Amino acid sequence: MGEHTANARFADEVSVEPDYISRARAHALELGAAPVSAAVGSQISVIAAASNALNIVEIGTGAGVSGLWLMRGAPRATLTTIDSEPEHLGAARQAFIDAKIPPARARFITGRASSVLPRMNEASYDVVLVDADADAVIEYVEHGLRLVRPGGTVLVPRVLAGGGVSDPVRRDPTTVAYRSLIQETQSSAAVIGALSIVGEGLLQLTTLRDYSS
Repeated sequence: MGEHTANARFADEVSVEPDYISRARAHALELGAAPVSAAVGSQISVIAAASNALNIVEIGTGAGVSGLWLMRGAPRATLTTIDSEPEHLGAARQAFIDAKIPPARARFITGRASSVLPRMNEASYDVVLVDADADAVIEYVEHGLRLVRPGGTVLVPRVLAGGGVSDPVRRDPTTVAYRSLIQETQSSAAVIGALSIVGEGLLQLTTLRDYSS
């Protein structure tokens, strides 16, 4: 086992998931949803906390798992979660009830993100999590960067495409989309980007503040 593999495995194993999120994860897996790992959940929770987030958008519910991690880091935030699967949204709603998150703290929208996001107010959110429709990830990230305030952060889990991104031979549409997203954002002057290889991978993009005025 190489050093990087051992480190990644250790980071995965050391991540501690609260019981209420573990229960939501079990239900998500029963439904066939693909929730973020505990390692990635821990990271997005820290980012939400460090951002002092009050308004969060989540594209893809993971049946509530990712939302619970975000709210763990930002318990005063209001979360808007978008999913085209009513069953996943229903599971997320129940998971939030079980976690005793006040109903006013969560808004559940059924629909495709491509239809919902254009109607949302720009520069109004602290964190946007993009975890749906890998073939449209670049479009969703562009929307996310429009929606976050200056200094806000867009998070993209699963960005390593199961190891495919690091394999130059892989040219399937999902892998190419994630690879292009990483490369383009790392060289962008509009954001500060960081790529974590823990869990399924997490791309973090924070928009730059304008201090000229």
